[in-house]
This record gives sequence, C-alpha cells and structure tokens, in this order.
Amino acid sequence: MSLELNQVTTIFLAIALLVLGMVLTRRVGFLKKFCIPAPVVGGLLFALFATLFKSLGWLHITLDTSLQSLFMLTFFTTIGLGASFKLIKLGGKLLVVYWLACGFLALAQTTIGVSMAYLFDLHPLIGMMAGAVSMEGGHGAATAFGQTVEELGINSALSIGVAAATFGLVAGGLVGGPIVKHLISKHDLKPSETAVGSHFTLDENEKPIHTDTFFTQLVIITFCMALGTYLGELFSTATGFVLPGYVGAMFLAVIVRNIIDKFNPKIVDMKSIGLVSDVTLGIFLSMALMSIKLWEVADLALPLLVIVFVQVVFIVLFGIFVLFRLLGKDYDAAVMVAGFTGHGLGATPNAMANMAAVTERFGPSTKAFLIVPIVGAFLIDVFAIPIIITTINLFQ
Repeated sequence: MSLELNQVTTIFLAIALLVLGMVLTRRVGFLKKFCIPAPVVGGLLFALFATLFKSLGWLHITLDTSLQSLFMLTFFTTIGLGASFKLIKLGGKLLVVYWLACGFLALAQTTIGVSMAYLFDLHPLIGMMAGAVSMEGGHGAATAFGQTVEELGINSALSIGVAAATFGLVAGGLVGGPIVKHLISKHDLKPSETAVGSHFTLDENEKPIHTDTFFTQLVIITFCMALGTYLGELFSTATGFVLPGYVGAMFLAVIVRNIIDKFNPKIVDMKSIGLVSDVTLGIFLSMALMSIKLWEVADLALPLLVIVFVQVVFIVLFGIFVLFRLLGKDYDAAVMVAGFTGHGLGATPNAMANMAAVTERFGPSTKAFLIVPIVGAFLIDVFAIPIIITTINLFQ
C-alpha cells in the first residue's frame, strides 16, 4: 500500500511534527538536557515510523517537499542579514581569535571526514558530510548541503549528514561540561565578574513587531533572495563552480545589511528577521528530516560512528590544549571552550546550553555570551561554507 501526500498536506505534516517536537523537547528530560532541536525530534520520529512501515511492507509514504528549498533559502538569507560588522567590533581581539579557531576547525573537520572516508573505502563526499558540514554546520547545513551532494549522485548524503549531525549534537552536550570543569579545577579559575546577572543580549529592543516593520523586513529578505540566487547562478555558469543558490543569497544579505547600517541601522529589525528565521528553519528542517530514507544509511552506521568519534576526540584536544591557551587561559576562555565544543559539534543553541550550565554553577562570563553567539550564528559560515563548497568541487 502506498500513500502520496501533496504539497499542502506535506507542509501541514511538517508543521505538525515541528509542534510535536516542541512538546516532546519540553517534557522529555533527555531531549531537554541535550538541547535536541524540536524539528529533529519530530522529523526523525516520522522518518523512523516511515522506515518501519516500509520495511514491514505495510505502507510506503511519498512526500511532496518541493517547497523545502524556499524555506531553506529564506533561512540562510536571514542569517546573512544578521551579520553586522558593528557586532564584530564589540568582541575585539578575542572574537577574532575565536573566529579564526572556528575557521581552522572547519578545515580540520573536513580533512578528517574525507581522510576517514578513504580509510573505509567510501566516497570522499560521504566523509565530507560527516565533517564540518554536520559538525560545525549542524542539521541545517547537513540538510542543505546533503541535497546538493545527492544531486551529484551520492544518494545517501542527506541521511548521513543528518545522522552525523545528530550524533555530534548529543556528543557536544555530553563533553562540553566535563571539559570546562577539568579546566576550571586544574587552573583554579574564577570569574572576573562578581555580580550574577542576566546573560548578555545583543538586542535590548523589546518593542512589539508591527505589520509595517515586518513587511519592510520581508522586502529586504526577498530582495536578497531574488538577486542573490540570480548572481549565484551567473557565478556558477561563468566559473563552472558548484554554488548552491542559498549561498549567494546569504552573502548578498551580508553586504546589504552592512550597507543599510551605514545609512540607517534602524531599518533592519532583527526581532522580525529572527522570527522569520526561526519559523523557516523549523519548517525546513522538519520537512527535510521527515523525508530522509534511514534505510540508506544502515550499512554505513559503523564507519559513521567512527568518524564522529574521531571528530569528538579532535575537538576536545584542540579545545583543551590550543584554544584555551589562545583565549587567555582564564575563566572566560574556559567558558568559551564549552561554547566552542557545543557549536563545533552541533549548533549554537547547544553552545549556549553548555555555557549556561557552566556559568550557573561557577559564575557569569559576559565575554563568552557576547562572542560565541556572534561567531556561531553567522561569522562561522564565512570560513566554513567556502571550505565545504571547494571540497564538493574537488571530489564531485
């Protein structure tokens, strides 16, 4: 028996699974503790049931995910619009050091993934999907680039990327706290701030979102999407270099944001853009994850686990022996190592959760809560995406 869902029904199902994921992540202790994203929970749950029904011969479900790319394009454009150079200046030298370390990590993770793929006699792009794509990139990048790689003939790329991102996300939550506790105990570190207050927030504007303001943001977003994808296609045609459409839109959005900041910074309302970003990311991930074919990755489970294990060992050693020293060997450096481990193996929310757990016990770190979100949210892509795209073109 087969069931084919049309475009509208597929979107409804994606949103319903997203809401289900939200409920489960609030009520299930394990999911809440490790900050597993709601669309990952809902989408993977559906994928598990779909795989079970198919393997038992009961039901084969076909989904129409044709609008998935639109949500993906919108999300990455909003990320670009968040890249204000004024925020970079606030972080100073430590932000640059942390940013460069993330760039090096992207290169190292990609190298490890490709090298381990050769060791297991797999296609190098499969290894790449278990590298910076799914580690630093998380589920968003794994899903986005997984589609690009599958278009090049690697049928299991999306499933591998999602599986690696999930393993990395859990690992990032598990090892971040113990690493920092070790650093704090070994070096007898104390927070430089005595007052225990709320964490640093980048936008203190709590005004409600108005319709006029919201539509202004939609004009900016859709302009970047339209022109960015067009320029990306021209670039690919002229150079023969594979460049996903959302990459062109994201980088154009960075340029547009900083041009606007020169004339009138108030035009860009990050509260509205953040809302669009959260909604489109949730639906995009939910649609992508519920449609993955888990049976395609079953034969690669062992190599995938080994590659992710090596990635975890590398980031732990790099964080303790290199990054901690580069950031000043103080309490703030230790907290930033927790954040580095979180988004280096999963996602920025994972980084924030790691740092929150540390600061709630040992004391505040304003520097960490300023630098890590800025880099993890968008600056990291300045290094990671060119490395990933170059790797794809080298091994396609």
